[in-house]
Amino acid sequence: MKRVFIILVLVVVCILLFACSGDTADAPTDALTGATESSDTQEEPTSNEPATPEPSPEPTPSAEQPETDAVSGATEVLTPATGEVVISFEYTRQSGPASNQHAIWIEDMDGNLIKSLFASRWTANGGFATRPDSIAIWAERAGLASMSSAEVDAVAGATPSTGPQSYIWDLTDLNGGKVLKGDYMFFVEGTLRWKNYVLYSGVITIGETPVTVQGSAHFHFESSERYAALNVDSPENEMIGSVTVTFTP
Repeated sequence: MKRVFIILVLVVVCILLFACSGDTADAPTDALTGATESSDTQEEPTSNEPATPEPSPEPTPSAEQPETDAVSGATEVLTPATGEVVISFEYTRQSGPASNQHAIWIEDMDGNLIKSLFASRWTANGGFATRPDSIAIWAERAGLASMSSAEVDAVAGATPSTGPQSYIWDLTDLNGGKVLKGDYMFFVEGTLRWKNYVLYSGVITIGETPVTVQGSAHFHFESSERYAALNVDSPENEMIGSVTVTFTP
């Protein structure tokens, strides 16, 4: 009986040893598998050369941009104007003081003076200093106070007699260079009597085709210390009649 017990004990010990042996055999397999994975990660080839970046795709050009900006825009902006502009109206000379002064000039659409075509000599040659209401709008925009004698002489003219008047713009600027094609503002200012004046204005398009436009009149009536203001029925309003502006390429 004792021998049988010893045999059973030995059998149980063998079974336990076999079981432990199986667990130990499995562990290296897991560890080895893990080591193998780690080794694979470490053994990946490395290089000191920088990786070549993939080229970025070229931007797709807009089909409209060259037509609107590069082509049509440049063509319109850089084309010099040719031809002439004629500004005409009927002039009625007035009797009495503080009247008959008038001026004609051209501006671009931003309000910059392009060229003065005419200014009454009395005002341009110093009369503005003693009577600052005389063609005051032109005097300010043309910078009369800082104009040289040569610049004044280039635009100053005698007061005309009653009758049709015409003034020509040869499409040059203050420096004598040709202006570019486009839209320009024209102005005709007349001092009717003291502070009362009329200002004709409008837009003329300089391009490839003839254009004729009428100026729009703005009358300003204002009294002074000794004189009452004019009104819509005052005869002085006829000093400068309807203004017609014609462009001929």
